[in-house]
Amino acid sequence: MNANTLTERYVHEVVRRIPTDQRDDVADELRAVIVDTVEARGASEHEVLTEMGDPIRLAARYADRPLALIGPGLYPAYARTLKVLLAGVLPVVVAASMAVEVLDGGGVASAIGSGIGALLAVGAQMIAWLTAVFAVVERSRSLDRMFRGTEGWTPDDLPDAPQTEKAAGVGTLASAALSTLLLALIIWQHVAEPYRADGDHMPVLDPALWSGWIWPILAGLAGTALCELVRVAVHRWTVPLAAAYTAAEALFAFSLIWVLHKQALFNPDFLATVNDGKGWTVPEALYTGTILVVLAVSVTEVVGCFRETRETRD
Repeated sequence: MNANTLTERYVHEVVRRIPTDQRDDVADELRAVIVDTVEARGASEHEVLTEMGDPIRLAARYADRPLALIGPGLYPAYARTLKVLLAGVLPVVVAASMAVEVLDGGGVASAIGSGIGALLAVGAQMIAWLTAVFAVVERSRSLDRMFRGTEGWTPDDLPDAPQTEKAAGVGTLASAALSTLLLALIIWQHVAEPYRADGDHMPVLDPALWSGWIWPILAGLAGTALCELVRVAVHRWTVPLAAAYTAAEALFAFSLIWVLHKQALFNPDFLATVNDGKGWTVPEALYTGTILVVLAVSVTEVVGCFRETRETRD
């Protein structure tokens, strides 16, 4: 049977969200129900599937799952993203924290303590922020319908093929994971004050930012991560979703560019400690280069999501 027919795509969307031991029986039952209904009523396949409703809701009924913070439709994406953060990114942060402690003259015990602190603080924030973002997506009523611009689910909303959905979502998940990581690191370095000099702990970024410019930067990061996760949930970029992503990306990028332009990103005490009478300062060329990189990356990301939106509409 053609795996890309409406029936097979619908069946796939249902059974992939239920326990493995139920999938074959449910798939056979669904195919039989669809065929019998089409023949008995003389209706089209499209009409029958529309009446059966959203496959996510049908899968939840088959699985008999209670309401949860993150439902079966989003949980696989949540689990994959969390795995990337905890298994790939968190060890790097812990190692960097331990390395900074050693370079500051701390002993082995101090480095281990710093690593454990980073593990607990950054790990907890990664889990908390990622869970919060996915919970917002899960709790937003009819969020995917709003971004699709339709009144309700129809078979036209089915993705073309399982492998296409998986391939398209990998890059978006990675981007969402990066945004979440940056968000967690910014908050962690402010709370944990990981850099130590002469027994004093201090944050790397300027504490004065928390009285102003850090908030649009954090809001922009959270907004881009949320839009990327919604894109994974609804299988594609849409015009309203791409517009929301553009607004969040602009908020983040232009706020960060302004802070870089004013050379107000780093904590003056941190820079003075690093300089330590060497007469070295952060060169303006570094700020300028970073501004160009931020601008180029932001423009590329926005153009990419609108290009995918156009290709989907075509």
